[in-house]
Formats: sequence, C-alpha cells, structure tokens
Amino acid sequence: MGIQTSLDAVVRADRLVDSMRLADDLAFEASRDGGARTVRVLTFALNSEDQLAAIAATHALAQIFDEQADIALSRLLSSSRGFMREHAAWALSLRLPRFDTVGRLIGLVSDGGFAGMVAQRTLEQWGSPVAEHLAIGLESALLGIDDPGARYRLVETLGLVRKSVATPALVRIATDIGEEESVRVAAVSALGQRRGDRAIVTVLDDLSRTDGYLADVARLSLVDLSDESPVADDTHRGLTIAQLFLHADLDAGLTQAGSGDNGGIATLLVRLGDALIADESDPPRVERVITLSRGSVADALQSVQDIGSTRWGHDYGRVPLLSEPVQSASAWPLRVAARRGIRRMLRAAGGVDLLHLRMADVGSLAAADVARELDIPVVFTVAPDPHAVIHSLDLSGRLTRQNFGEVDEVEHFWFRTHLVQQLAANAAHTVLFPRPSLALDMRELVGIDITAHPERHTIVPEGIDLEVVDRAVQESAGHAAGQPATGSLQELRDLLESLPPERRGLPLLVSVGRFHRVKGMATIVDAWANSPLADRTNLLLIGGNLIDPSADEREQLELMDAIIAPADRFAAGLVLSGHRRNDTVARWVAAARFGLPGLAAPHGIYVCGSLKEEFGIALLEAMGSGLMVVAPDGGGPATYVESGVTGFLTPTWDVELLRSAMVKALDASVAEATPDRATVSRSTVEESFTIQAMARALSNVYQGVQDEESESRGWSFAAL
Repeated sequence: MGIQTSLDAVVRADRLVDSMRLADDLAFEASRDGGARTVRVLTFALNSEDQLAAIAATHALAQIFDEQADIALSRLLSSSRGFMREHAAWALSLRLPRFDTVGRLIGLVSDGGFAGMVAQRTLEQWGSPVAEHLAIGLESALLGIDDPGARYRLVETLGLVRKSVATPALVRIATDIGEEESVRVAAVSALGQRRGDRAIVTVLDDLSRTDGYLADVARLSLVDLSDESPVADDTHRGLTIAQLFLHADLDAGLTQAGSGDNGGIATLLVRLGDALIADESDPPRVERVITLSRGSVADALQSVQDIGSTRWGHDYGRVPLLSEPVQSASAWPLRVAARRGIRRMLRAAGGVDLLHLRMADVGSLAAADVARELDIPVVFTVAPDPHAVIHSLDLSGRLTRQNFGEVDEVEHFWFRTHLVQQLAANAAHTVLFPRPSLALDMRELVGIDITAHPERHTIVPEGIDLEVVDRAVQESAGHAAGQPATGSLQELRDLLESLPPERRGLPLLVSVGRFHRVKGMATIVDAWANSPLADRTNLLLIGGNLIDPSADEREQLELMDAIIAPADRFAAGLVLSGHRRNDTVARWVAAARFGLPGLAAPHGIYVCGSLKEEFGIALLEAMGSGLMVVAPDGGGPATYVESGVTGFLTPTWDVELLRSAMVKALDASVAEATPDRATVSRSTVEESFTIQAMARALSNVYQGVQDEESESRGWSFAAL
C-alpha cells in the first residue's frame, strides 16, 4: 500500500474506530518498508493536529529498526503533549534499550499515573540487558526525591530489576526506620520476589515479628518466598476455575453492590460462582470457584490460609493493591501489586485448571502475565469495550480527531483496545455476548473475525438469579395488596416519605448502577428533569457512594447538581439512595412496578442510560420483575428487549431521543390493564437469561478447554 497511502487511510476514515484499526495496517507498512522516507513521513505526522494520527505514527515508528526512528521516539519523551509522552514510553517497549531514554522513563515513573505505568513496563522489559545501568539510574533518582509517592514508585521499579545488583538497595530501604512506611512497603514487597537468598528471609522474618502494616506486608513476602504451595489433589472430580474483578469488594452477600466500581460484574461473579458449583451432574464439571477481588493485606494473609485449606466450593481471595481504593480508570499504576497478589492466590490454591478474564483492565493485564508464568489456560470474554464507547462518543461529537489524544490520556482507549486484541489472541477460548450483528461488530469494531475459527468462540448470554427477583416481586405485590412492608420495602418507604405530599402519588422511574459517565446517570436526570416527565414521575437512582464519592461519582453528582440543586432534590422528585444490597435493590425495582401504598403509584418504568451496555444485568433483573424498560439500542439489550413490546431501544447518548423513549415507555406502562406484557418480559428472562443457564454453558466451555489442554499436553509429551 505504501506508507503515505496507509497514513492517508488513517486520517480519512469516517469513524474513529476505523482509524484505530487502520493504525495497525500503518504499523505493518512501516515494518515492511522502513526506509528514510517512511521515517520522514511518520515523523512529520507526530506534530499533526489530528491527535489520533499522531498516536498512530508513534506506534508505527516503533516498528522501524532505524537510528532515526529511535531518535524520534526518544524526543517524544520530552513532548509538550502528555499523551505523546505516554505513547512514546509504550512504543519504546518494542525497541532495544537506549541509555539516553532511561532517565526520562524513570522521570515518568516518578511522576506516576498511566504514563508512569507504561514507562515502568518498558523499563521492566529492559531490566535484564541493562540491569546495572537501570539500577544505578533508579538509585540516583531516589537521592533527589522526597515525595513518598514518587519514592514508592521508584523503589517498586527497582524491585523489577531481577538481577542481584538491586538487592542491597532494597534491603537498605526495607530496614531504614527513617524512611516513609509506604516506601519501605515497596521494598519489602519486592524482596518477596527474590528467592534463594537466606539474608532476605532473615530480614523479612525480623520485620514480620513486629506489629502493624509493614509487618503484615513482610508476612506476605515470606509467603511469596515459600516453596510450600498446597499440592494439587488428584482425587478431585471437577475443575477449579479462577475469576477476578479487582475494582470491587466482593463478598457472598454483595453488600457493596452499586458503590464505586461494584456494578453488575460484581453481582454476576458472585452469583455465577455459586451457580457453577451447584451443578448436580455426576461427576461435577466445576468443583471449585475462586473469585479474586481487592482487599487489605490482613485480608490477603487470611485468604492464603483459607484458600490453601479448602478444596471445593466458592472461595473468595483478596488481592492487596497496597493503595487506597481507586477507580478502575486510575488503577493501572497498581499493576505490579496486582500481579503479585494474583500469583499468590493462585499458588495458594494448589492448582487452578483455568482462569476466566473479562475486562480490559489492570486486573486482566496482571492476571494474563501470571497465567502465562504458571501455564494456566485463559478463557477471555471478548466485548467491543472500549470500542463501543469510542463509537458512541464519536457519534455524539464529544470525541474527535482533534481531542482524541487528550481524552485518551484519561480513558486509555488505545491501550485498552490493544489489550482486548492481545487477550483474545492469546486465549485458549473466547466467550462472546449476543449482539444483533455480532460477527460484523466484532470485525468492524474490534478487528476479530469470529467466522475464521468458530470452534474457538462460544456465545454465552449473561444471566440473573430469578429466585431473588421472584421473591422481590412476591413481597412487593403483597405490600401493594395491603400486607405490611418487609424490611427492604420499609427502607424505601422511609426514603420516599421525604417527598412533598403532592408528589407521593406519582409512579417511579428507576435506574440502578454505578455513578459513572459510561452509565449515564446524569444524562437520565437531564432527560427527566427538563421534560413533562418530571411532573408525571419521581426519579429514583440507586447506586453510588454519596457519603464519600469517588472522582467519577463526584463528576456525575456535580452534573446532577447543575440541573437540580441538592437542597431541591426531594421537592423536584429526584431521589438518590446511594448503593444498596443486591436483594434490597431487587425489591425496590419490583416496587416500581406495583407501587407503594400512599407513596408511589404503580406502573413505573426502568431506564438504562448507559453509553454502551454489553449485556445488562440490572436490565434483565428489571425485566424479570415485569417492568417496562428503556435500553441502549446496541449491544446485548437489543437481543432481548423487543422494542415497542417489552421496552424501548434508543441511542442513549442523545438526550432528546432518550427523553422520547422514556415518555413512550411510561405511556405504554400506564396504559396497561393486564399483566400480559409483564409476563412476556419475565418469560424472556426465564427462557434464556438465568444464571443457571449461563453456568451450564460456561461449564461446557471450561470442560472443552480442559480436554483440549490435556490432549495437547499429552501429544507434547509423546513427541518428546
């Protein structure tokens, strides 16, 4: 094609997702014809106002093994544009080490953030060939830096230098009582990765005999140094499956659902783990599920014991990130701690047959490294995320070529799309969500042709626990018929009693989810408040931490406050409840259908305002309750919401169209005189979207992967 023609294709593509995919072609052309002209064309594009093209040119330069390409990438580390420094640090990971870039990469690590993470990854890859140079550079940087956060990151990076040249400095920092505790923690954690040195064991043992946080970290490091992992039990009849979501506090009771990042995926993993081991087939296909989520160092120590002493059931393992909880978009710098924690839990399990990854996040990035190290096959659930978000933002005009890099610096779209491709390419099997045009979307949005090797892909819808929903419906219907309110319904009554008397006879418009811009909670408020809907309904939003909101939650709350002042919420009919337990949420959603005597009329509706929804657990629960729903017109919801019958599909990024769909849904719900439509909604869920059906489908996938792995390993040994 030629480098100029390929670059023109990136610039002229109609959609941003197309340009991103064509950037891979540009990189290929650069690797194929890496002459002086190619370097010149790409170097000129680095300064383009088309920020997407500038990023594409950066990664294309990384494919050219030429001194001038190295110089161009090195210069980008000093670019005035932050996103270009970030992508240059990433691109350099494909190059041979350059001494003139080490100092600036160390500077990025010191500064932290996502750019610091990609710089650290590059330095880690360079660790063996230039170990001495890297260790000297990091120790020199520490001499001039006092900030504890920066020192932590530099010491953590020093710990990634595997050769013994880094050990003396790590021991010195770990035992320095004048050093900030968090910095000592980085050194102690790194020492836990250096087996075979009795002096290190002595240092950690001494530290572990004290009290406090540092002592707990030392105990974890001693666990990491130990060769005593539980021996796999050959008498097991079923598989051991590990799954994870590190941005949530997962527990069997789902007590934190809806807070921070504890959204639908948190609910799904808890319910799914239980359903997988509840399979009554003989022998059981899955005998043990280990669900990993974040937790404290003390929690991790307890998890090592708990997981090491059990051999069946649904266990919860804690991965300490050595940091205060952060949102998923900001968690990338926790990669090293995540990787160590995941490895620790999988080793403690004494043998894991398969690891199921689902997100393009730091947890999957770290877990994929561990799976490769421990030779554990991976099943990856592939979804067009963030591809679908990029496309929605492109259509809405909020993401353009001229601001792509600046937005990417916050959202990390480019890195996440490539992570999806990498995880899918390396997975033993991929799982897909149903979509109306699945093959087309996967090819055009993600760049994966699922028709090429269909045996490697399985479509598995998500599912919900209908027993929880049915109990909620029964209680809500009973209360509407005059029975006393149960505890959860009384909570809702107490909340709605703050509404002024004139609003207590209106139906509820309800939405459940995280307070995150992708979930569109503020968009729902906008669509509702600036329309006649505000006079006809009260709006109940369930989710978010209202007491101590995260940055993402605060952003959504501020957008809502600009529409309705906090002091005026109840008077206007806006009710923010904060996050609630999953079973409580189920009862509140059902109450929107049946009403609450004296406080809410029946015939409410459910609204999902997400920019994208890969499948939609909360939507399925609402439909299972019999509610009329409003849902995004793409992704999973379009496969189970029959528009105009069980709900209304709409481009949720368009406020006017969302508002129109909400009005139509309310009109249709209020006009219903029989439960026929509600019965259809529930039947739709019961027939195809239960957690039990999902567990059966995944059990088949897991067993198939296990059979293939056993066959391939047997063939390998036979060949030897």
